[in-house]
Amino acid sequence: MRESIRYLLNKIKLIGEALENKDVFVVLLIVLTSFTSFGLGRLSKIDELKTPLQINNSALVQEAIGNKEIIGKYVASKSGSKYHLPWCSGAQTISEKNKIWFENKEEAESRGYTPAKNCKGI
Repeated sequence: MRESIRYLLNKIKLIGEALENKDVFVVLLIVLTSFTSFGLGRLSKIDELKTPLQINNSALVQEAIGNKEIIGKYVASKSGSKYHLPWCSGAQTISEKNKIWFENKEEAESRGYTPAKNCKGI
């Protein structure tokens, strides 16, 4: 038993002496930095490959805004100056009789409307 303890103590001393050598420390530091950089690079590539969520199905959009009739992709008020996506909070406050529908942003902007700043995705 004493011999095994002495053997372990000698082994620990040898490891301690090796770690005192600065070359070993520098090599370990380079290896750890390399692995960290590689891992972070892989994580950033994974984020680039993710595609943003897009709703292209009008049935899903109608479900999201409460099954109201959708005539175009963008909506504005006859008396307002901003256009919205149908599910935005600003679009929800426009009464049905005052809604103007547009198929695209260009059409809305050609009629003098500007995008609503509180409507994400425009």
